[in-house]
Amino acid sequence: MKKFILTFSLAAFATLNALSQDLKEVALTEEWQQKIEKLAPSKTNFPFSEKKKILVFSLYTGFQHWVIPHTTEMIKVISKKSGAFEVVESIDINQFEKENLAQYDAVVMNNTCSKPEHRNLFWDQLNIVQDKDSVSLMSKAMELEQNLIDYVKNGGGLFLLHGAVTTQNNSMDFSKLVGASFDYHPPQQTIHIHLEDAEHPLVKHFPANGFVHVDEPYFYKNAYSELAFEPLLFFNNSEIKDQRKNQELTAGKTYVAWIKSEGKGRVMYSAASHNAQSFENPDLLEFFLNGLQYVVGDTPD
Repeated sequence: MKKFILTFSLAAFATLNALSQDLKEVALTEEWQQKIEKLAPSKTNFPFSEKKKILVFSLYTGFQHWVIPHTTEMIKVISKKSGAFEVVESIDINQFEKENLAQYDAVVMNNTCSKPEHRNLFWDQLNIVQDKDSVSLMSKAMELEQNLIDYVKNGGGLFLLHGAVTTQNNSMDFSKLVGASFDYHPPQQTIHIHLEDAEHPLVKHFPANGFVHVDEPYFYKNAYSELAFEPLLFFNNSEIKDQRKNQELTAGKTYVAWIKSEGKGRVMYSAASHNAQSFENPDLLEFFLNGLQYVVGDTPD
């Protein structure tokens, strides 16, 4: 059945690509929550000895993704149904004080987009809540960023979703931690997502030939050029429409998701998804659950 669905989807790919546009916002209703709960995996793919505590951090100061509350709810659903995670929600940057980070096995950054002016989420928020000079604010912002970097290096997990790559987008240290900085994205379109290694334990549940997905195709800069991560998903650049003029990539591929180790800790990034409709794909729900297990250390290296 899965092969039939994939074949049908790929046959319609060209038509969908021509017609796709920004998807309509979906209301976060009890009915939607129940749908996701029904689609979510009932158990983890990797054994775990105890329930892990994760922080889902959803503060944004820049672009507001309508999918933020849906993403939080999706994480809560897969965490509860699998029994693997206890979820704490927050938009308080005090969570990035060392003593507060220490209570979590992993931090999930949920579309934590910063303002274009500084591309520094911590600076943006401190500038709102504290009446101090800019030097003091930037010093504190850098301290909170370093706290997060140290937290991961000392064994914490970090999972960044979609727009979270922009959190500290002008910081090369943050770019190296994540594996990339955001450059730009063309308009939403239908994308054929491929598996880098169909046998990789985090993605082997997907159809071997990949899947069709509507989203913003993200392109990256800074640390991305080093490719210092283990890629999981990608798209072919030649298939992406409306790329930035005079910077079109007509060959090669761009990664959609990857994992990397940082000191004793683990990091995962997934550009999926700008849309709550994506969470109606049970394979993606399983992928996110696998990702949570990866960053808390439940999966093999």
